[in-house]
Amino acid sequence: MKDFSLIDSAQTPQDPYGWIDSSMQTIHRAHWYRKVKAIASAPGPVVALEGKTVLNFASNDYLGLAGDEQLKQAAIAAIQEYGTGSTGSRLLSGHRPIHRALETAIAAWKQTEDAIVFSSGYTANLGTIGALVGAKDLILGDVYNHSSLKNGAKLSGAALLDYNHSDLDDLERLLDTQRSGYRRCLIVTDSVFSMDGDLCPLPQILQLDTTFNSMVLVDEAHGTGVLGATGAGSVEYFGCSGQPLVQMGTLSKALGSMGGYVAGSATLIDFLRNRAATWIYTTALSPADTAAALAAIAIVQAEPERRQHLWERVAQLKAQLTDRVHFPLLPSESPILCLAMPSAAAALAMSQRLLDLGFYVPAIRPPTVPTSRLRLSVMATHTAEQIEQLVSAIAQAAAETAAETAAEHLPPALVR
Repeated sequence: MKDFSLIDSAQTPQDPYGWIDSSMQTIHRAHWYRKVKAIASAPGPVVALEGKTVLNFASNDYLGLAGDEQLKQAAIAAIQEYGTGSTGSRLLSGHRPIHRALETAIAAWKQTEDAIVFSSGYTANLGTIGALVGAKDLILGDVYNHSSLKNGAKLSGAALLDYNHSDLDDLERLLDTQRSGYRRCLIVTDSVFSMDGDLCPLPQILQLDTTFNSMVLVDEAHGTGVLGATGAGSVEYFGCSGQPLVQMGTLSKALGSMGGYVAGSATLIDFLRNRAATWIYTTALSPADTAAALAAIAIVQAEPERRQHLWERVAQLKAQLTDRVHFPLLPSESPILCLAMPSAAAALAMSQRLLDLGFYVPAIRPPTVPTSRLRLSVMATHTAEQIEQLVSAIAQAAAETAAETAAEHLPPALVR
């Protein structure tokens, strides 16, 4: 055994964590630095952000359910009956009747044979992808897919190839040249792309999966509760209900709770109960979250006027941004609207100026997205007046920050 006491102190290795400081400096120089902002109030269109009351255009609470009294009461009742925690995995001590009730409700809503609930959407994707494919298989993913899809693909051990965003020709080319070399193939895509707001071409993808004997996993995180005649998501919206595919989604956005789910055939769901590590080895969803999600699904189906109000506000915001603001509006078919910014610095400056004016609109920058933008998310609980106030604030902020960002090549005339 080596005698470390004889090592010259001058030869002691440098701090093995010293590289972190250098890395953080690089992050700051690139304007990629991030920090949390504390909201000290109930969710809604108006929130208390770091001691200031602001209009909230940063939330994924599309239907305004996160603060709904019916969800609160459902969560309280579940706590009183089952306690605050599930205490273990579903296969050990964590399973409650309310978990199965939620899965049954999801399956009925999605028009699938069964469903399974995970503790988060992220773990749902990691566990499901890892269960469906492995080292002998191929994953083809949209290059704009969410991090959970990308990391699930990497962790699965399967070969991973990205196709150009919503580019069916590129996807077909990869299927034609690569599919035959692998045992199984899984195509993964967001339904609503969370940092752009556009939709995937799901019907055409499903046609390709039939031709090339491939599976399809569609992530409905931002489609659930928002799209379709009953709010079931893009699968319903595109008329693809009943077709064989893997429907994944979250309970934490339009449904105002927490957790993730996968819906599909009874065989698929039974397989995931036995092979999805992030379900098998994770404590079950809390009773409160489970009950709140169950209540939310009932409200979404019983109160379609919430979606109607949401889409009215989305249409209003689109029209007013197009008419009054010269920042390009990225294509969107969802409540997520993005204004392209010329640089990360410009996006940060605009976001901060809007915050000073009383509007919470986050700046989204690389590496999260390839180009910087302001991301505005609309809620059914926003009023027409609040939308008008937002557009006026964006026009004002653009004018006031133009000189400050001239060095970043910001166009001199931003608003008319």
